[in-house]
Amino acid sequence: MTTRPPHHQRRHPHRHPRRVAALAAAAVLALGACSTGSSGGSTSTGDVTTAARQVGDGTGVWDAGTVHDLAVDVDDDVVAAMIDTYQESGEKEWIEATVTLDGSTFERAGLRLKGNSSLRGVEEDADPADLPWLVRLDEFVDGQQLDGSTDFVVRSNTTETALNEAVALDLLAEAGLASEHAVATSFSVNGGTPRLRLLVQALDEAWEAENFSSAGLLYKSEAEGDWSWRGDDPEAYTDVFDQETGEDDLEPLIDFLDFLNNSSDETFRDDLPQRLDVAAFARYLAFEEVIDNFDDIDGPGNNSYLRYDAETGGFTVVAWDHNLAFGAGPGGGAGMGGPPSGELPEGMPEPPEGMPEPGSRGEHPGAGGFGGRTNVLVERFTAVEEWADLVEEAKSDLVERLYAGGIADDVIDRWVDLLTSQADDLVDPGTVNEEAEGIREVVADAVTAAADTP
Repeated sequence: MTTRPPHHQRRHPHRHPRRVAALAAAAVLALGACSTGSSGGSTSTGDVTTAARQVGDGTGVWDAGTVHDLAVDVDDDVVAAMIDTYQESGEKEWIEATVTLDGSTFERAGLRLKGNSSLRGVEEDADPADLPWLVRLDEFVDGQQLDGSTDFVVRSNTTETALNEAVALDLLAEAGLASEHAVATSFSVNGGTPRLRLLVQALDEAWEAENFSSAGLLYKSEAEGDWSWRGDDPEAYTDVFDQETGEDDLEPLIDFLDFLNNSSDETFRDDLPQRLDVAAFARYLAFEEVIDNFDDIDGPGNNSYLRYDAETGGFTVVAWDHNLAFGAGPGGGAGMGGPPSGELPEGMPEPPEGMPEPGSRGEHPGAGGFGGRTNVLVERFTAVEEWADLVEEAKSDLVERLYAGGIADDVIDRWVDLLTSQADDLVDPGTVNEEAEGIREVVADAVTAAADTP
């Protein structure tokens, strides 16, 4: 009998596509760099730009050309108590675990629940191998890291392959926007049956240093929060935004929210380009529509990060959470070949109120779709004709370059080749091809729609 090598030793012949951060979009978006509005003033989209840099292929633990191994050993009673705490208070406690990643073992690593809607209805007896996790190697022991990384996100997904998020993250980088490394992982807990899970780079100091050349502050929008201005007291924003990098300082964020919520229409239009990378934000909005992801900045999960550039004083919106991309719904999307009956996969919590029913693709909330929420930046930004036009121009460019140009097909092919050759013991190759076909259908529909648009 032939013994298969560990997942992290199996090599894949095709390299991961080159990952490019926001700087790569500058030339494409120059087409809308300046325009004149009805008030007679000049609307510039080039005043604030992100100090983003090109990010190459992942290496080591972030080598996307192989399936990696992640094994966690943790006390079941401690996990149950942690889930109980979350159910009662919503608090996500850190617990200790032994983590072995690609053969390197870390004692007393940190383990914490990660997510919001994906944790809705989670029970104490839930199988920890099916839950979303944040793994932090140095939470309890200083200096523990692997290949320069300390934080790893074990993502949840209602599909069996997580191809939709993997492809979305690669295309996000190809679109010229800051993305995260993602790798396929054989994930097991306490020696149980391994699961195919997508491991994604956390947006922390290491991620920020890799993606941006200037110092800055990174703020995460909390799922239960909003973008309202709540006065000058930082304590009022505790449950609304979470600062992820830099010395504690909410003043830039509070000032920006004050501007978004309280400026006049004329002031908003004239001054936003000095406060926000307008071109990158237009491209972000376009990208989320092109990949059919309703759970974005104005979706039910409030999914977004804001990065403040300490050198320019400007912000950029950073995309996060693409497990519902390409039409996937909380119970598996039509575009992703989800369960036709609308049944949730075993162990998956019920979707939260307001999210589309299982098997329903839904619509982008920006178009008034089901499950959306309001976001003051999106509303005021798209109300300015020049910037709404920028979004439409970016959509056309993304469909032409990523979809019609064949980049999406290449990305899908690479992931399919990897999973069918190295993860066939974790997922049936037929399922891989079926879910890949669901993504290809979304791509083809977008190309057809673009061709039919005058």
